[in-house]
Amino acid sequence: MENQPKLMINMTRDEVKKGLAEFPVVILPLGATEQHGHHLPLGVDIYLSEYFSKEVAKATGALVAPTLPFGYSWVWRDIPGTISLQQDLVEAVIKDVAHSVSRYGGKMLVLINGHDSNNSSMKYAVRELDEELDMPVIYLFYPRLSEVIKEVCESPTWNGMIHACEFETSLMLHVNEALVDMNKTVEEYPETPNLYGASTISLGDLSKSGVFGDSTLATKDKGKKMAEIFTDKMIKLVNEGYKEFVIRQ
Repeated sequence: MENQPKLMINMTRDEVKKGLAEFPVVILPLGATEQHGHHLPLGVDIYLSEYFSKEVAKATGALVAPTLPFGYSWVWRDIPGTISLQQDLVEAVIKDVAHSVSRYGGKMLVLINGHDSNNSSMKYAVRELDEELDMPVIYLFYPRLSEVIKEVCESPTWNGMIHACEFETSLMLHVNEALVDMNKTVEEYPETPNLYGASTISLGDLSKSGVFGDSTLATKDKGKKMAEIFTDKMIKLVNEGYKEFVIRQ
């Protein structure tokens, strides 16, 4: 039987204690609730972060904490369904989770993120935690992303960004095909104003469909291939981090 991930939300306190004694690592999936075009659900970043967290957990024995379902989604704030936290609040939640895990025996926290805008919060939270805890924290967001996109996807990204495009749509076809409506996929590469990135002009102001790229080219096979690459790399990084930061202490 395939190994099942240890999901803390389904475990008792005794089971968590036993799990940490066997492998004292906790994974925190980080997602967001925001629009992903007309063909994908609001929870894309949640589904993808949970998928990779569970795959890594099955391979390593790490425990998986409940997913953070909200992130910094300011650019989509006017679109129905979007729920956005302040960026510093996302950082604070990450830090509180780390402090909690550290108190009862966690020796390493792994952040597996599915939402690009959470990356800044992860980076600065981890830097601050380095001053506050002895417990190491590593943070992952699609390792080898640009390389994998070039290798697997047929369409270019919009300014290097991934959102509701061939990349995310392919991954969702692999992870939860029932939630993808390929009949509503589109190709859209919005014009980039000169003041984009230097003003409050946001993604929500630029795209009509909510897609940045070509979602029509997405396939389940592409998603499977990319998921395997990312999963393998994440597993190796978690094991490397454990050997480097925990075993050698």
